[in-house]
Amino acid sequence: MEDVLEVYARPYNPDAPVVCMDESSKQLVGEVTPPIPCRPGHPTLMDDEYVRRGVAEIFMAVEPLAGRRHVEVTERRTRTDWASFIRTLLDGLYPGAERVVLVMDNLNTHNTASLYEAFPPEEARRLAARLEIHHTPKHGSWLNIAEIELSALKRQCLNRRIALISLMQSDVRAWEDDRNNRMTPVKWQFTTADARTKLTRLYPKL
Repeated sequence: MEDVLEVYARPYNPDAPVVCMDESSKQLVGEVTPPIPCRPGHPTLMDDEYVRRGVAEIFMAVEPLAGRRHVEVTERRTRTDWASFIRTLLDGLYPGAERVVLVMDNLNTHNTASLYEAFPPEEARRLAARLEIHHTPKHGSWLNIAEIELSALKRQCLNRRIALISLMQSDVRAWEDDRNNRMTPVKWQFTTADARTKLTRLYPKL
């Protein structure tokens, strides 16, 4: 926990940006009966019956101090999908950074082994060398700022039935563009000193 908190306390450094990464899923749901559009005095009417159309996976990265987000919606969440997302971060979003300080949870795909499964050894090593990885502790996902952004995404953009992954991808891109245009930073205020005061139960008794 303190490792992650110390990372969040670092000043902004464009050569080593702190980026938080997380992933989630969203069920694709279609309508059996088309909704009746809203009209003055009456909301949209939707039938309770629906049809399941699979699950879409959401990869989220957020740079808290710069107010920058990147989201990808995919059909799967394999090691290869994670590795592809990380390469997009390193080569697409931060090509000039010496390294990216990556905060994420301990999911079994979230490690450099996934890079070696997805790419040739030389490419995997090149990508891994530009990563400084910090894992949140077990049961400590609340420390991951990307989880907060995923919650905002689901509330603001995905809080309805969406039948097609292409439609979800389009909606998420629009949400991402709007959030990035605002350039709203995340002001993390919980510090190591706070943890030692308020979470004493997590520390060993000496």
